[in-house]
Amino acid sequence: MKKSKHDFLWPSFTDLMMSLFFIMLVLYVLTYVYMKNQQMATESQLRKIREIQRAVNALDTKYFTYDSTYKRFTLNRQISFPIKESTITNAADRQYLLNVGINIQTLIEGLKRKYAGQNISYMVVIEGMASTDNYDRNFQLSYERALALYRLWQGAGIKLDASTCELQIAGSGTAGVGRSPNESQNQRFLIQIIPKIGTLQ
Repeated sequence: MKKSKHDFLWPSFTDLMMSLFFIMLVLYVLTYVYMKNQQMATESQLRKIREIQRAVNALDTKYFTYDSTYKRFTLNRQISFPIKESTITNAADRQYLLNVGINIQTLIEGLKRKYAGQNISYMVVIEGMASTDNYDRNFQLSYERALALYRLWQGAGIKLDASTCELQIAGSGTAGVGRSPNESQNQRFLIQIIPKIGTLQ
């Protein structure tokens, strides 16, 4: 008795659909496992980034206070320059700023040891500022104020490891974020430490 063509077609079609089903199932499982591993890796990296951020924020509260409004640390001591001046003349201010520099240097060295082998570096920004007045050199003056702090540290042998830390000297003049409404308090500088995180292991 001859078998109909349809008798052969139906099992073949069923086998094909079963094969496709198993292929889709395997692909789904592989995709799920891959996505789960990616999620776990991302969460692990996020935890590491937060850990590094906390470590950077572990600045000595003797010298720094966290400003939650602008998400940065500010010096506990108000270091104000006389109007149109960029020289740090006060002996107590100079010693305080030397201690600040030593504290930052110690922090950077500790972070380098703690995260050795990781693709992490740091940027320390000294940002000079100036009060809003009619002085036409306010932007240059703000840079010179930041430079005065750098030279104070340099003269005392305080150096940030160039293999781990990039030092930026900047002046925001009469612009910038987080200025004081009291203009005399804007004759100062800010110090910020920013982690630069590459690929984490």
